[in-house]
Amino acid sequence: MLQKKPISAPIVGATRLHHLDDAVAALSLNLSADEIRQLEELYVPHAVTGFK
Repeated sequence: MLQKKPISAPIVGATRLHHLDDAVAALSLNLSADEIRQLEELYVPHAVTGFK
């Protein structure tokens, strides 16, 4: 996600120490454009709800 603009900080909800370890380790990942395309291929955006 950090490779995508304008995202500057994804929201991380760690409830266990290993969740935080995984999130920090993800900072060193660099995905190719093809890998990003494959991950986003099936994503369907949804309207934001719960905010007025």
